[in-house]
Amino acid sequence: MKKIGRITFGGLQQRNANLVLTILIIAILMFVGVSLYQNRALTDLVDEARTQQQEAITRTSEQTMHTMLDGSLGQTAAFRADLAEKDFSEVVTFISIMQSMAEGLFKNQDMIEPGVVLPPDPAKDGTPTAHVLFEEGVDYTKSEYLGIIAHMSDPLLAMYENSDVIDSCYVGLADGTHLSIDEHTANRFDEEGNQIFYPVRERPWYKGAVETGGLFFSGIVKDAFSDEMGITCSAPVYYNGEIVAVVGADVFLDSLNQIMQTSASDEYSSTFVINSDGKVIISSMEDGMFSVQPEEEAQDLRTSDNEALAEFAAHALQEKTGLCEVMIDNTAYYLTGAPMPSIGWAIVMMLEKEITEQPTTLMLDELDTINQTARESFRNGARKTGWNILGMFGIILILGIAAGSFGAGKVVKPIEEMTRSIVECGTTGKVFEMQDCYRTNDEIQVLAESFEDISKKTKQYIEDITRITQEKERISTELELARKIQADMLPYIYPAFPERPEFDIYATMNPAREVGGDFYDYFLIDSDHLGIVIADVSGKGVPAALFMMMSKILINNFAMMGGSPAKVLEQTNETICKNNEEDMFVTAWFGILEISTGRITAANAGHEFPIVRKADGTYELIKDRHGFVLGGLEGMKYKDYEIVLEKGGMIFLYTDGVPEATNTENELFGIDRMMETLNHGGTFGPVETLSEVRDAVSLFVGEADQFDDLTMVALSWQGKK
Repeated sequence: MKKIGRITFGGLQQRNANLVLTILIIAILMFVGVSLYQNRALTDLVDEARTQQQEAITRTSEQTMHTMLDGSLGQTAAFRADLAEKDFSEVVTFISIMQSMAEGLFKNQDMIEPGVVLPPDPAKDGTPTAHVLFEEGVDYTKSEYLGIIAHMSDPLLAMYENSDVIDSCYVGLADGTHLSIDEHTANRFDEEGNQIFYPVRERPWYKGAVETGGLFFSGIVKDAFSDEMGITCSAPVYYNGEIVAVVGADVFLDSLNQIMQTSASDEYSSTFVINSDGKVIISSMEDGMFSVQPEEEAQDLRTSDNEALAEFAAHALQEKTGLCEVMIDNTAYYLTGAPMPSIGWAIVMMLEKEITEQPTTLMLDELDTINQTARESFRNGARKTGWNILGMFGIILILGIAAGSFGAGKVVKPIEEMTRSIVECGTTGKVFEMQDCYRTNDEIQVLAESFEDISKKTKQYIEDITRITQEKERISTELELARKIQADMLPYIYPAFPERPEFDIYATMNPAREVGGDFYDYFLIDSDHLGIVIADVSGKGVPAALFMMMSKILINNFAMMGGSPAKVLEQTNETICKNNEEDMFVTAWFGILEISTGRITAANAGHEFPIVRKADGTYELIKDRHGFVLGGLEGMKYKDYEIVLEKGGMIFLYTDGVPEATNTENELFGIDRMMETLNHGGTFGPVETLSEVRDAVSLFVGEADQFDDLTMVALSWQGKK
C-alpha cells in the first residue's frame, strides 16, 4: 500500500473509491442505456400514435365530409330542382289554360262573333301586342279559325304580362295562320319592310305537339326571327276529334339561366341541367362536355362511353340520387342529381373530390409538422442532457447522480404519461387534456398543448355535425305536426251524417309531401241542403297548405251565408285576389245537394270534370263548363248547372292527382283507366268505390314516386226511405 495525501492506494479506501467509481460508471452506463431504450420506445410509441391518429382523422373526416356533401349538395340540387319545377309548372299551367280556352272557343264558336287580329306593327316593338303571322300563300283574312281564336288575345296578353317565365305565347292554326303574343314586332319584317312569312306547321313545337298528341317540350332550338336559343312548350287543340290548332309558349335561355345564378357564383361546385334526352341544356360551365351545345351537336349522357356517367344520368332523370363518385377525364368528381318530373329533366351538381380532401390533407400536414418538430426538439434535448451528464460525471459524482435522476424524472416520466394518455384517447375517443406534469416549459409542453388543441378541434367538429343532424330532425318533426293539423282540418269521421239515411258521403286525401295543397269539405247548409267542395291549390308543401286552409274557410263561410255555388265561388275569388301577392290559385268544384230530390246545383272553377253513376251502376263523365281558377283574375263570373242523381246513383269527384298518377315508365293513369275502374265497381258504396280507385292507382304506379296529392270524394243518394 502506498499513501499519497489522504488517499491510500491499494487499501480499503481505494477499493471503496473503485467500488463507488465502478458503481457510478455502471449506473451511468445503465442510465444511458435505459434512456436510449426509453427514447427509442417513446419515439416508436409517438410514431404509432401519430399513425393511428392520422388514420382516425382521415377516416372520420372522409366519413363526415361524405355525409355532409350527401346532405348539403343533395339538398341544394333538390332545392334548385324544386325552384325550376315551380317555373316549368307555371309554363305547363300556362299551356293548359291556353289549351282549355282554345277548346272552349271552338266548342262554342256558333255563339261567338268572329274577332279581328291585325298583322304586326313595327312601331309597337317592345310593347306586348297580339298580331297575326301566316305561311307563304295563306290569306289570313279568309281564315275561318283566326276569328275564333282572336278572342284569346286580351286574356293571353294579361297572362303574358303577369308571367316572369314566358317570353312569348301563341296559337298556331291548322290553316297556316298564327296568333302571336309578344313584344317583338320589328323583326317580323325584312329589310324592304315586307312581312316575313312564318311556316307555322313546320315549326318543331307545332310538329312535336301534333306527333305526341299531348304536352310537348322541345330541345334547344333557335327562334324563327332571331338568333336567340330557347325551349318551347306546346299542346294540341282538338275539335270534333281533329287537331285544329296548337298552343305554345317560348322560354328563352337567358331566362332559364337564372336557375344557374346561385351556382355560377360558387367557387367550387358546378351545376347543369339535362333534358329527357340526356342532353345538357343549361350549364354554369362555358366549355367541356357539360357545357351547352346546340341540339344536333349535344351528346346524350345516358349513352356516354363512361358507363358510370351514363348510369348516373339515367338515374338522375328518374329520381333523386345520392352522392355518386364518377371518374371524368382521369379526375374523380362527386355528382348528385334531382329530377324535374313535370318536364322529365334533371338538375345535376358536381364537385371535384380533391377539393373535399383538402381540409383532411391540411390537418394531417399540420399534425405531421407538429409531431416532427416536437420529436426533433425532444431528441436534441435528450442528446444535450446525456452529454451534460457525462461531463458532470468527471467533475462531481454526487451532482452527476442527482442530475441523472432529476433528468430521468423530469423528461421520461411526463412523456410516458403523455404517450399513455394519447394511446387511451385514440382507443376510447376521449379528449386529450393538459396535466400539471406536462407543464415543463419546454418541447414536451409544446407537444402536449398541440395534442390538446387538435383533440378539442376534432371534438368541436363532431359536435357541429351532431347539432346539424338534430336541426334536420326538428324540421321533420314540425312538418309531421303540420301534416296532422292539416288532416284535422278536413272531415274525417265516417259516417259523417249517420242520422241522414238519404245519402252517404266519404272522402280521402293522400298528400304527395308531408303537407299538401288538395282539400275537400262537406257540410249541411240547412236541413235539406248539403254543400260539397273539392279543390286543388297550385304548388305543394307548407305554402300550398296555408293557401288551402284559407280557401276552405272562405268557401265554407260564403256558402253558409246563402247563395248559389256560382255566387259563392265569385265571392271567394274576389277575396283571394285582394290578398294574393304570391300569385297562387286554386281550382275548385262546389255543389249543393238538395237532399229531398237528389238535385245538385254546381259551379266549376277550372277543376276536373265530375263523374256521375246512374242507378244501373254505369258511370258517365260530365263535361261541365269550366270557369277560371280562383285567385287568377278579379271580376270573374261563374255559371251554375244542375246534375240530377237517380235513386241509388252517385257523384264521384277527384283532383288531377288521380288521372295524372305516373308509373315508372312515365305513363299516366288517365281518365280511361279511372272510368274502367269505376265501372268495374258497379254499385259499390262510397267507401268501397274510393278504396277500389286508390288500389287501382297504387297498383298502376308501383314503385314510382307520387308527385301530386291524391284526393277523392264520393256521394251516393238513396232518397227518402
